[in-house]
Amino acid sequence: MLEDYQGALKDLHKANFLEPNNASILRSRGDVKQKMKDYQGALEDLENADDLEPNNALTLRWRGDVKRMLKDYQGALEDLNKANVLEPNNVVTLRWRGDVKRMLENCQGALEDLDNANFLEPNNAFTLRSRGDVKRMLKGCQRALDDLNKADALEPNNAFTLRCHGDVKRMLEDYQRAMEDLNKADALEPNNAFTLRCRGDVKRMLEDYQRAFEDLNKYDVLEPNNAFTLRNRGNVKMMLEDCHGALEDLDKADVLEPNDAFTLRSRGNVK
Repeated sequence: MLEDYQGALKDLHKANFLEPNNASILRSRGDVKQKMKDYQGALEDLENADDLEPNNALTLRWRGDVKRMLKDYQGALEDLNKANVLEPNNVVTLRWRGDVKRMLENCQGALEDLDNANFLEPNNAFTLRSRGDVKRMLKGCQRALDDLNKADALEPNNAFTLRCHGDVKRMLEDYQRAMEDLNKADALEPNNAFTLRCRGDVKRMLEDYQRAFEDLNKYDVLEPNNAFTLRNRGNVKMMLEDCHGALEDLDKADVLEPNDAFTLRSRGNVK
C-alpha cells in the first residue's frame, strides 16, 4: 500500500457515486477514513456495509477497531467477538480485542488474546505495548518491562510505550529513569492525564513538591475525582504546608476509596 489515503478516498468517492450501496466499496472507504482518523465517517460507512452485507468478518473487525478508537469499548468487543467467531485466530482481531479487554480492565482475557496474537505474529510493537501495559496493571513489573523494552526497540519514541515504561519504573522505585521516560512521553503527547498523574507522583517521591503539585493539578482538571491523584496531591500540599488544602484532598480521597493506608497516614499527619 502506498498510503496515499487522500487519493484513495477520492477514488472511492467516485466509485460510490457510480455504484452506490456496494458493500465492498463502503468497507474500503471506511477503512481509509479510519486510517485518516475520521472515525465518525468510518463508522458510518462500515455500518452501511454491515447493513448491506451482514456478518462479514472484515467489516466487523474494522468496525470494532473504529469503535475502539471512539472509546466505545463494549461495542468494539461485540464486533470483535463476532469477527472471531466468523474467522477464528485472526491475528489482527486478537490484537485489537486484547487491547479492548485491556481498556475494560479484563486483564486475564486481554493477556490471553495478546499472548495468542504474539504467538501468531511475534515481535509486533502494538501487541507488545498492549501486553506490557496489561502486565503492568497486574503488577508484573519485570515481565511488563521486558515487553515494553521490545516494543520500544521496534518502534522508538512512542508516547504510550514511554508512559507505561515510566510507570513501571516508578513502581520499581527507579524514579530518575521513570522521570526521563515520562518527560519524553509528555514532549511527544502533551497533557496526557496518565503521564501527568505518574510524573506528579514521581516528582513527589523525588521531593520536588512544587512541580509535583503542578502536574497533579493538571491531571485533576483533565480527570477530576481520582483517588490516587487526590491522596498524592493531599500529601504534596501537606509537604508545602497547605494543611487545609491537604485535608480537603485527603477527605475526598477517603470518600472515593475508603480505608487506604496512605490516605489515612497522610491525613493523620495533617491533623
